[in-house]
Amino acid sequence: MKILLVGAGGVGDAIAKISARRWFYELIVVSDYDLARAERTIASIRARHGDEIANRFTAAQIDAGDSEQVTALAREHEITHVMNAVEPKFVPTIFAGAIAAGADYLDMAMSLSEPHPTHPHTQTGVKLGDDQFAQAPDWETSGRLALVGMGVEPGLSDVFARYASDHLFSEIDELGTRDGANLVVRDENGNEIFAPSFSIWTTIEECLNPPVIFEKDKGWFTTEPFSEPEVFDFPGGIGPVECVNVEHEEVLLMPRWLDAKRVTFKYGLGGEFIGVLKTLHLLGLDSVSPVRVRSAAGPVEVAPRDVVAASLPDPATIGPRMTGTTCAGVWVTGTGFDGKPREVYLYHLADNEWTMAEYDAQCVVWQTALNPVIALELLATDVWTGVGVLGPEAFDAKPFLDLMKLPVADGGYGQEWGLQDRLA
Repeated sequence: MKILLVGAGGVGDAIAKISARRWFYELIVVSDYDLARAERTIASIRARHGDEIANRFTAAQIDAGDSEQVTALAREHEITHVMNAVEPKFVPTIFAGAIAAGADYLDMAMSLSEPHPTHPHTQTGVKLGDDQFAQAPDWETSGRLALVGMGVEPGLSDVFARYASDHLFSEIDELGTRDGANLVVRDENGNEIFAPSFSIWTTIEECLNPPVIFEKDKGWFTTEPFSEPEVFDFPGGIGPVECVNVEHEEVLLMPRWLDAKRVTFKYGLGGEFIGVLKTLHLLGLDSVSPVRVRSAAGPVEVAPRDVVAASLPDPATIGPRMTGTTCAGVWVTGTGFDGKPREVYLYHLADNEWTMAEYDAQCVVWQTALNPVIALELLATDVWTGVGVLGPEAFDAKPFLDLMKLPVADGGYGQEWGLQDRLA
Protein backbone atom coordinates (compact mmCIF):
# COMPACT_ATOMS: atom_id res chain seq x y z
CA MET A 1 0.00 0.00 0.00
CA LYS A 2 1.22 3.46 -0.98
CA ILE A 3 -0.75 6.35 0.49
CA LEU A 4 -1.06 9.94 -0.66
CA LEU A 5 -2.02 11.97 2.42
CA VAL A 6 -3.50 15.27 1.24
CA GLY A 7 -3.18 17.80 4.04
CA ALA A 8 -0.68 18.12 6.89
CA GLY A 9 -2.81 20.24 9.20
CA GLY A 10 -3.96 19.01 12.59
CA VAL A 11 -5.66 15.81 11.45
CA GLY A 12 -3.23 15.05 8.62
CA ASP A 13 -0.27 15.51 10.96
CA ALA A 14 -1.89 13.13 13.47
CA ILE A 15 -2.63 10.54 10.76
CA ALA A 16 1.06 10.51 9.83
CA LYS A 17 2.17 10.22 13.47
CA ILE A 18 -0.23 7.36 14.22
CA SER A 19 0.79 5.60 11.00
CA ALA A 20 4.46 5.90 11.94
CA ARG A 21 3.91 3.16 14.53
CA ARG A 22 2.30 0.75 12.03
CA TRP A 23 3.76 -1.44 9.25
CA PHE A 24 0.91 -2.12 6.83
CA TYR A 25 2.09 0.35 4.14
CA GLU A 26 5.19 0.86 2.02
CA LEU A 27 5.09 4.65 1.59
CA ILE A 28 3.14 7.69 2.77
CA VAL A 29 3.48 10.89 0.73
CA VAL A 30 2.62 13.73 3.11
CA SER A 31 1.43 16.59 0.91
CA ASP A 32 0.25 20.10 1.65
CA TYR A 33 -0.11 23.46 -0.08
CA ASP A 34 2.55 24.61 2.40
CA LEU A 35 5.45 22.23 1.76
CA ALA A 36 7.16 23.31 5.00
CA ARG A 37 4.20 22.02 7.00
CA ALA A 38 4.47 18.57 5.40
CA GLU A 39 8.20 18.59 6.04
CA ARG A 40 7.64 19.49 9.71
CA THR A 41 5.40 16.46 10.13
CA ILE A 42 8.08 14.15 8.78
CA ALA A 43 10.79 15.86 10.82
CA SER A 44 8.73 15.23 13.95
CA ILE A 45 8.43 11.55 13.05
CA ARG A 46 12.16 11.36 12.41
CA ALA A 47 12.98 12.98 15.77
CA ARG A 48 10.73 10.54 17.64
CA HIS A 49 11.21 7.30 15.72
CA GLY A 50 14.46 7.62 13.79
CA ASP A 51 15.44 7.28 10.14
CA GLU A 52 14.11 3.76 9.52
CA ILE A 53 10.55 4.90 10.21
CA ALA A 54 10.84 8.39 8.72
CA ASN A 55 12.27 7.05 5.46
CA ARG A 56 8.85 5.53 4.71
CA PHE A 57 7.53 9.10 4.42
CA THR A 58 8.21 11.79 1.85
CA ALA A 59 6.92 15.36 1.58
CA ALA A 60 5.32 17.00 -1.46
CA GLN A 61 3.63 20.26 -2.35
CA ILE A 62 0.07 20.09 -3.67
CA ASP A 63 -2.87 22.31 -4.48
CA ALA A 64 -5.85 20.27 -3.24
CA GLY A 65 -8.14 22.38 -5.39
CA ASP A 66 -6.49 21.12 -8.59
CA SER A 67 -7.59 17.59 -9.49
CA GLU A 68 -4.87 17.27 -12.10
CA GLN A 69 -2.21 17.89 -9.45
CA VAL A 70 -3.75 15.18 -7.28
CA THR A 71 -3.70 12.76 -10.21
CA ALA A 72 -0.15 13.63 -11.22
CA LEU A 73 1.26 13.26 -7.71
CA ALA A 74 -0.57 9.97 -7.22
CA ARG A 75 0.77 8.60 -10.49
CA GLU A 76 4.30 9.82 -9.76
CA HIS A 77 4.45 7.75 -6.57
CA GLU A 78 2.28 4.84 -7.80
CA ILE A 79 -0.24 5.61 -5.06
CA THR A 80 -2.83 2.95 -4.20
CA HIS A 81 -4.88 5.01 -1.70
CA VAL A 82 -5.56 8.76 -1.52
CA MET A 83 -6.32 9.92 2.04
CA ASN A 84 -8.17 13.26 2.06
CA ALA A 85 -7.34 15.24 5.22
CA VAL A 86 -8.28 18.78 4.20
CA GLU A 87 -11.41 20.93 4.33
CA PRO A 88 -14.52 19.32 2.76
CA LYS A 89 -14.66 22.07 0.12
CA PHE A 90 -11.78 20.21 -1.56
CA VAL A 91 -13.62 16.87 -1.73
CA PRO A 92 -14.67 17.22 -5.43
CA THR A 93 -11.16 17.79 -6.76
CA ILE A 94 -9.42 15.17 -4.62
CA PHE A 95 -12.22 12.68 -5.34
CA ALA A 96 -11.81 13.26 -9.09
CA GLY A 97 -8.02 13.19 -8.91
CA ALA A 98 -7.98 9.85 -7.11
CA ILE A 99 -10.18 7.96 -9.56
CA ALA A 100 -8.34 9.44 -12.53
CA ALA A 101 -5.12 8.08 -11.05
CA GLY A 102 -6.64 4.61 -10.56
CA ALA A 103 -6.36 4.88 -6.77
CA ASP A 104 -8.77 4.12 -3.96
CA TYR A 105 -9.97 7.04 -1.85
CA LEU A 106 -10.82 7.81 1.80
CA ASP A 107 -12.12 10.93 3.49
CA MET A 108 -13.41 12.03 6.88
CA ALA A 109 -15.94 14.60 5.66
CA MET A 110 -18.08 14.37 2.56
CA SER A 111 -19.01 16.69 -0.30
CA LEU A 112 -20.85 19.78 0.89
CA SER A 113 -24.59 20.32 1.00
CA GLU A 114 -26.73 23.10 -0.43
CA PRO A 115 -29.89 24.09 1.49
CA HIS A 116 -33.27 23.83 -0.19
CA PRO A 117 -33.79 27.11 -2.11
CA THR A 118 -37.25 27.86 -0.69
CA HIS A 119 -37.82 25.60 2.36
CA PRO A 120 -34.36 25.16 3.93
CA HIS A 121 -35.66 24.28 7.42
CA THR A 122 -38.14 21.58 6.38
CA GLN A 123 -36.81 20.06 3.16
CA THR A 124 -33.37 18.90 2.06
CA GLY A 125 -31.63 20.38 -0.96
CA VAL A 126 -28.35 18.85 -2.02
CA LYS A 127 -27.39 16.60 0.88
CA LEU A 128 -23.95 15.93 2.29
CA GLY A 129 -22.30 13.31 0.08
CA ASP A 130 -24.89 13.47 -2.71
CA ASP A 131 -22.26 14.46 -5.27
CA GLN A 132 -20.05 11.53 -4.28
CA PHE A 133 -22.85 8.94 -4.26
CA ALA A 134 -23.94 10.17 -7.69
CA GLN A 135 -20.55 9.03 -8.98
CA ALA A 136 -20.78 5.55 -7.43
CA PRO A 137 -21.28 3.84 -10.84
CA ASP A 138 -17.96 5.26 -12.05
CA TRP A 139 -16.14 3.85 -9.02
CA GLU A 140 -17.89 0.49 -9.40
CA THR A 141 -17.00 0.29 -13.09
CA SER A 142 -13.37 1.13 -12.36
CA GLY A 143 -13.21 -1.48 -9.59
CA ARG A 144 -12.06 1.16 -7.13
CA LEU A 145 -13.26 1.92 -3.60
CA ALA A 146 -14.17 5.31 -2.16
CA LEU A 147 -14.58 4.87 1.60
CA VAL A 148 -16.31 8.06 2.66
CA GLY A 149 -16.93 9.52 6.12
CA MET A 150 -14.17 7.50 7.82
CA GLY A 151 -13.07 9.82 10.64
CA VAL A 152 -14.46 9.70 14.16
CA GLU A 153 -17.79 11.41 13.46
CA PRO A 154 -18.61 10.32 10.85
CA GLY A 155 -16.52 7.15 10.97
CA LEU A 156 -16.17 5.45 14.32
CA SER A 157 -19.74 6.44 15.16
CA ASP A 158 -20.90 4.61 12.03
CA VAL A 159 -18.81 1.55 12.95
CA PHE A 160 -20.49 1.55 16.37
CA ALA A 161 -23.90 1.78 14.71
CA ARG A 162 -23.15 -1.23 12.49
CA TYR A 163 -21.93 -3.18 15.54
CA ALA A 164 -25.13 -2.35 17.45
CA SER A 165 -27.24 -3.42 14.47
CA ASP A 166 -25.40 -6.73 14.07
CA HIS A 167 -24.79 -7.72 17.68
CA LEU A 168 -27.01 -5.83 20.13
CA PHE A 169 -30.47 -5.14 18.65
CA SER A 170 -33.17 -7.05 16.81
CA GLU A 171 -34.93 -3.77 16.05
CA ILE A 172 -33.58 -0.20 16.30
CA ASP A 173 -35.76 2.77 17.15
CA GLU A 174 -33.05 5.44 17.00
CA LEU A 175 -29.40 5.73 16.09
CA GLY A 176 -28.33 8.97 17.75
CA THR A 177 -24.74 10.12 17.39
CA ARG A 178 -23.86 12.15 20.50
CA ASP A 179 -20.62 14.13 20.79
CA GLY A 180 -19.51 15.98 23.92
CA ALA A 181 -16.44 17.15 25.79
CA ASN A 182 -15.19 19.15 28.77
CA LEU A 183 -12.26 20.73 26.94
CA VAL A 184 -10.86 24.07 28.07
CA VAL A 185 -8.22 26.18 26.29
CA ARG A 186 -6.32 28.88 28.20
CA ASP A 187 -3.99 31.68 27.17
CA GLU A 188 -0.48 32.21 28.55
CA ASN A 189 -1.97 33.95 31.59
CA GLY A 190 -4.28 31.06 32.43
CA ASN A 191 -7.46 32.75 31.18
CA GLU A 192 -10.01 30.61 29.35
CA ILE A 193 -10.26 31.65 25.69
CA PHE A 194 -12.47 30.89 22.70
CA ALA A 195 -10.44 28.47 20.58
CA PRO A 196 -12.36 25.74 18.70
CA SER A 197 -10.64 22.37 18.86
CA PHE A 198 -11.52 21.59 15.24
CA SER A 199 -11.54 23.57 12.00
CA ILE A 200 -13.80 26.61 12.50
CA TRP A 201 -14.45 26.59 8.74
CA THR A 202 -15.95 23.09 9.00
CA THR A 203 -17.66 23.84 12.32
CA ILE A 204 -19.49 26.84 10.84
CA GLU A 205 -20.58 24.71 7.88
CA GLU A 206 -21.92 21.96 10.13
CA CYS A 207 -23.60 24.11 12.75
CA LEU A 208 -25.26 26.86 10.71
CA ASN A 209 -26.58 24.70 7.89
CA PRO A 210 -30.05 23.21 8.45
CA PRO A 211 -29.63 19.96 10.41
CA VAL A 212 -30.86 16.81 8.71
CA ILE A 213 -32.95 14.15 10.49
CA PHE A 214 -33.96 10.77 9.08
CA GLU A 215 -37.23 9.03 9.91
CA LYS A 216 -38.15 5.78 8.23
CA ASP A 217 -41.68 6.88 7.34
CA LYS A 218 -40.59 10.35 6.13
CA GLY A 219 -37.08 9.96 4.76
CA TRP A 220 -34.63 12.82 5.19
CA PHE A 221 -35.89 16.23 6.27
CA THR A 222 -34.41 19.35 7.85
CA THR A 223 -35.01 21.50 10.90
CA GLU A 224 -33.79 24.78 12.38
CA PRO A 225 -30.14 25.04 13.48
CA PHE A 226 -29.60 24.20 17.18
CA SER A 227 -33.03 22.56 17.42
CA GLU A 228 -34.28 19.92 19.89
CA PRO A 229 -31.86 20.69 22.74
CA GLU A 230 -31.35 17.83 25.18
CA VAL A 231 -29.00 17.16 28.08
CA PHE A 232 -26.93 14.04 27.48
CA ASP A 233 -24.83 12.45 30.23
CA PHE A 234 -21.38 11.63 28.82
CA PRO A 235 -18.97 9.14 30.45
CA GLY A 236 -15.33 9.67 31.34
CA GLY A 237 -15.96 12.41 33.88
CA ILE A 238 -17.52 14.74 31.28
CA GLY A 239 -21.05 14.52 32.68
CA PRO A 240 -24.22 16.26 31.47
CA VAL A 241 -23.84 18.44 28.36
CA GLU A 242 -26.57 20.22 26.40
CA CYS A 243 -26.63 18.85 22.84
CA VAL A 244 -28.42 20.22 19.77
CA ASN A 245 -29.14 19.05 16.25
CA VAL A 246 -26.31 19.71 13.80
CA GLU A 247 -25.93 18.78 10.13
CA HIS A 248 -23.64 15.76 9.94
CA GLU A 249 -22.82 12.87 7.64
CA GLU A 250 -23.96 10.05 9.94
CA VAL A 251 -27.59 10.93 9.30
CA LEU A 252 -26.97 10.66 5.55
CA LEU A 253 -24.88 7.48 5.79
CA MET A 254 -26.46 5.17 8.37
CA PRO A 255 -29.89 4.80 6.70
CA ARG A 256 -28.25 3.62 3.46
CA TRP A 257 -27.08 0.41 5.12
CA LEU A 258 -28.77 0.10 8.52
CA ASP A 259 -32.43 -0.37 9.45
CA ALA A 260 -33.51 2.23 12.02
CA LYS A 261 -36.73 4.14 12.56
CA ARG A 262 -34.88 7.41 13.27
CA VAL A 263 -31.31 8.72 12.85
CA THR A 264 -30.00 11.92 14.44
CA PHE A 265 -26.77 13.77 15.21
CA LYS A 266 -26.47 16.06 18.22
CA TYR A 267 -23.39 17.99 19.24
CA GLY A 268 -22.56 19.28 22.72
CA LEU A 269 -21.67 22.83 21.72
CA GLY A 270 -22.41 24.79 24.90
CA GLY A 271 -24.09 28.17 25.22
CA GLU A 272 -21.02 30.30 24.49
CA PHE A 273 -20.17 28.47 21.29
CA ILE A 274 -23.75 28.64 20.04
CA GLY A 275 -23.77 32.38 20.78
CA VAL A 276 -20.57 32.95 18.81
CA LEU A 277 -21.90 31.00 15.83
CA LYS A 278 -25.18 32.93 15.84
CA THR A 279 -23.26 36.21 15.95
CA LEU A 280 -21.04 35.19 13.03
CA HIS A 281 -24.18 34.38 11.04
CA LEU A 282 -25.88 37.64 12.02
CA LEU A 283 -22.87 39.63 10.81
CA GLY A 284 -22.46 37.60 7.62
CA LEU A 285 -19.07 36.35 8.73
CA ASP A 286 -20.04 32.76 7.97
CA SER A 287 -20.24 33.51 4.24
CA VAL A 288 -17.91 31.83 1.74
CA SER A 289 -18.68 34.40 -0.97
CA PRO A 290 -15.78 36.86 -1.35
CA VAL A 291 -16.32 40.50 -0.40
CA ARG A 292 -14.23 43.42 -1.55
CA VAL A 293 -12.19 45.11 1.20
CA ARG A 294 -9.58 47.83 1.25
CA SER A 295 -6.01 47.11 2.25
CA ALA A 296 -2.68 48.93 2.24
CA ALA A 297 -1.89 47.17 -1.04
CA GLY A 298 -5.22 48.15 -2.56
CA PRO A 299 -8.65 46.49 -2.82
CA VAL A 300 -8.72 42.71 -2.33
CA GLU A 301 -11.47 40.10 -2.30
CA VAL A 302 -11.69 37.71 0.62
CA ALA A 303 -14.30 35.28 1.97
CA PRO A 304 -15.49 36.35 5.46
CA ARG A 305 -15.35 32.77 6.73
CA ASP A 306 -11.68 32.53 5.72
CA VAL A 307 -11.00 35.70 7.73
CA VAL A 308 -12.64 34.15 10.80
CA ALA A 309 -10.57 31.00 10.38
CA ALA A 310 -7.35 32.99 10.01
CA SER A 311 -8.14 35.06 13.11
CA LEU A 312 -8.54 32.11 15.48
CA PRO A 313 -5.78 29.85 16.82
CA ASP A 314 -4.90 26.93 14.56
CA PRO A 315 -6.53 23.83 16.14
CA ALA A 316 -3.26 21.98 15.52
CA THR A 317 -1.41 24.35 17.86
CA ILE A 318 -3.70 24.59 20.91
CA GLY A 319 -2.93 21.18 22.40
CA PRO A 320 -0.38 22.41 24.96
CA ARG A 321 -2.95 24.90 26.31
CA MET A 322 -5.89 22.47 26.35
CA THR A 323 -7.15 20.27 29.16
CA GLY A 324 -9.97 17.76 29.32
CA THR A 325 -11.49 14.83 27.49
CA THR A 326 -13.57 14.44 24.34
CA CYS A 327 -16.16 11.71 23.78
CA ALA A 328 -17.61 10.40 20.53
CA GLY A 329 -20.29 7.78 20.37
CA VAL A 330 -23.71 6.50 19.37
CA TRP A 331 -26.77 6.23 21.60
CA VAL A 332 -29.00 3.41 20.40
CA THR A 333 -32.54 2.54 21.50
CA GLY A 334 -34.74 -0.33 20.46
CA THR A 335 -35.35 -4.00 21.16
CA GLY A 336 -32.61 -6.43 22.15
CA PHE A 337 -32.32 -9.98 20.87
CA ASP A 338 -34.12 -11.11 24.02
CA GLY A 339 -37.22 -9.17 22.96
CA LYS A 340 -36.86 -6.61 25.75
CA PRO A 341 -36.37 -2.83 25.41
CA ARG A 342 -32.71 -1.85 25.30
CA GLU A 343 -30.79 1.44 25.38
CA VAL A 344 -27.01 1.59 25.00
CA TYR A 345 -24.28 4.13 24.42
CA LEU A 346 -21.19 2.95 22.53
CA TYR A 347 -18.31 5.41 22.81
CA HIS A 348 -14.62 6.24 22.72
CA LEU A 349 -12.81 8.74 24.95
CA ALA A 350 -9.64 10.68 24.17
CA ASP A 351 -7.80 12.54 26.92
CA ASN A 352 -5.80 15.55 25.77
CA GLU A 353 -2.94 15.07 28.23
CA TRP A 354 -2.39 11.53 26.92
CA THR A 355 -2.61 12.35 23.20
CA MET A 356 -0.22 15.28 23.63
CA ALA A 357 2.29 13.15 25.55
CA GLU A 358 2.08 10.19 23.15
CA TYR A 359 1.62 11.89 19.78
CA ASP A 360 2.07 15.64 20.27
CA ALA A 361 -1.46 16.05 18.92
CA GLN A 362 -4.49 17.53 20.65
CA CYS A 363 -7.20 15.02 21.45
CA VAL A 364 -9.92 16.05 18.98
CA VAL A 365 -7.72 15.88 15.89
CA TRP A 366 -5.99 12.73 17.20
CA GLN A 367 -9.30 10.94 17.79
CA THR A 368 -10.41 11.90 14.28
CA ALA A 369 -7.13 10.67 12.77
CA LEU A 370 -7.08 7.30 14.53
CA ASN A 371 -9.97 5.75 12.63
CA PRO A 372 -8.88 6.19 8.99
CA VAL A 373 -5.53 4.65 9.93
CA ILE A 374 -7.30 1.57 11.33
CA ALA A 375 -9.47 1.44 8.19
CA LEU A 376 -6.43 1.67 5.93
CA GLU A 377 -4.83 -1.23 7.80
CA LEU A 378 -7.97 -3.36 7.37
CA LEU A 379 -7.98 -2.53 3.65
CA ALA A 380 -4.27 -3.31 3.33
CA THR A 381 -4.77 -6.74 4.88
CA ASP A 382 -7.98 -7.44 2.86
CA VAL A 383 -10.07 -7.74 6.02
CA TRP A 384 -12.23 -5.00 4.51
CA THR A 385 -12.85 -5.12 0.76
CA GLY A 386 -15.29 -3.40 -1.55
CA VAL A 387 -15.83 -1.29 -4.65
CA GLY A 388 -17.92 1.79 -5.29
CA VAL A 389 -18.76 4.61 -2.90
CA LEU A 390 -19.27 3.06 0.54
CA GLY A 391 -19.64 4.32 4.10
CA PRO A 392 -18.18 2.61 7.19
CA GLU A 393 -21.55 0.90 7.79
CA ALA A 394 -20.99 -1.21 4.68
CA PHE A 395 -18.20 -3.16 6.44
CA ASP A 396 -18.16 -5.64 9.31
CA ALA A 397 -17.59 -3.59 12.48
CA LYS A 398 -16.14 -6.34 14.66
CA PRO A 399 -12.67 -6.58 13.02
CA PHE A 400 -12.33 -2.80 13.31
CA LEU A 401 -13.30 -2.67 16.98
CA ASP A 402 -11.21 -5.74 17.80
CA LEU A 403 -8.08 -4.24 16.21
CA MET A 404 -8.77 -0.90 17.85
CA LYS A 405 -9.01 -2.47 21.32
CA LEU A 406 -6.23 -5.06 20.96
CA PRO A 407 -3.18 -4.11 23.07
CA VAL A 408 -0.30 -2.53 21.20
CA ALA A 409 1.99 -5.35 22.36
CA ASP A 410 -0.29 -7.80 20.53
CA GLY A 411 -0.37 -5.80 17.30
CA GLY A 412 -3.40 -3.60 17.98
CA TYR A 413 -3.97 0.08 18.70
CA GLY A 414 -4.59 -0.25 22.43
CA GLN A 415 -7.71 1.93 22.41
CA GLU A 416 -10.52 0.78 24.69
CA TRP A 417 -14.05 1.56 23.62
CA GLY A 418 -17.00 1.52 25.94
CA LEU A 419 -20.54 0.15 25.96
CA GLN A 420 -22.99 1.43 28.58
CA ASP A 421 -26.32 -0.30 29.05
CA ARG A 422 -28.61 2.54 30.11
CA LEU A 423 -31.71 0.52 30.99
CA ALA A 424 -30.04 -1.52 33.73
